[in-house]
Amino acid sequence: MTRFSFEIHATEGKARTGVIRMMRGDIRTPAFMPVGTAATVKAIKMEDVRAAGADIILGNTYHLMLRPGAERMARLGGLHKFGGWDRPILTDSGGYQVMSLSSLRKITEDGVTFASHLDGSRHMLSPERSMEIQRLLGSDIVMCFDECPKIDQPRDVIARSMEMSMRWARRSRDAFDAGGEHAERAALFGIQQGGLDERLRAESAGALSAIGFDGYAIGGLAVGEGQEAMFATLDFAPGQLPENAPRYLMGVGKPDDLVGAVERGVDMFDCVLPTRSGRNGQGFTWNGPVNIRNARHAEDSDPLDPRCACPVCAKYTRAYLHHLHRAGEMLGAMLLTEHNIWFYQQLMAAMRAAIAEGRFAAFAVQFRRDYLAGR
Repeated sequence: MTRFSFEIHATEGKARTGVIRMMRGDIRTPAFMPVGTAATVKAIKMEDVRAAGADIILGNTYHLMLRPGAERMARLGGLHKFGGWDRPILTDSGGYQVMSLSSLRKITEDGVTFASHLDGSRHMLSPERSMEIQRLLGSDIVMCFDECPKIDQPRDVIARSMEMSMRWARRSRDAFDAGGEHAERAALFGIQQGGLDERLRAESAGALSAIGFDGYAIGGLAVGEGQEAMFATLDFAPGQLPENAPRYLMGVGKPDDLVGAVERGVDMFDCVLPTRSGRNGQGFTWNGPVNIRNARHAEDSDPLDPRCACPVCAKYTRAYLHHLHRAGEMLGAMLLTEHNIWFYQQLMAAMRAAIAEGRFAAFAVQFRRDYLAGR
């Protein structure tokens, strides 16, 4: 069985399609990973996530270490058994959530001491502890521990943070490699930092390449800089990373973000948007997002998206979805979430096919025309 390999099957410009092979299954790229924060992709069963076409999901180290706890998770057979997902799982390192959710945190060279957002209990997260937690969870793709500074910090602050993240990446590599049986079947990704600065990103990419990882993430984006600045950074950042390894853009994003990032050479994505939007009454369609709570849908007998192949669009009308959301029925959140998960996977499949057939540039133009016009 293959521990980890990445094959590029076709390219068009910077866009590429291929497959990641792992012991728990293949991951077709470009890939979108639904976010399973607390051992669940919110408001949808794991078998329905798989039916939509997802090859891999993401779990959150920070949330799972606090509840139910990594050691408890290990005693219960690991995240796959606990959550009912038998395919690959990528776990983040916990660093971003520590920075964004925790109070009273203190960052030192050793790691981050923080207070839980749940009960105020004190915890220490370091590269070594992050690797240990992800090993206890049974993660297939482990993310190295890094710091994600705010995008508007001065350049020297972002530089110092990036340099510390690279030292943490070395420690993450060493701790992962000491993980015995888990290290023999799992993969480790490094995370490029450096804000919007091309030279800092290049320095980070060089440091990560020298250490050596199975894949490389582009971190520190989708944190409020806006699409234009993000795309400007993606014009150079993916190309600074090794060409023969997967490139993962963390925390992105809207459908038009995904298309623009694939155009710039990105292979993997994750975002809470399809599930969070589904719970809040927003459905994604080929003609832009739809707020199903709007009064104009109250007597609309059309499906949410006539071009969508999902079970929701095959059976239910906009009027019914509108009613469920206005009535506060939990089925409304479940159905719209299922649709959104399907839509994202259909979008990724359409991009893979377009790249393989040499028509991705035309696909991207048509997608933006339809999606942005509708929006």
